Amino acid sequence: MIQGEFNRFGELFFEIGLMSADGEIFTVMALLDTGFTGWLAIDSQDADSLGWVHNN
Repeated sequence: MIQGEFNRFGELFFEIGLMSADGEIFTVMALLDTGFTGWLAIDSQDADSLGWVHNN
């Protein structure tokens, strides 16, 4: 079960784990987006720090 919390704007946030290219797990807060399309939006500098390959 996923547990989360609402912020002052009524948005639901919950923790997810991101795995870097070398297998290290980083826990971050994620916003639940009910318009989910199957894609993860992440800042390019965060993708770089995880060692992920990305398109600019």
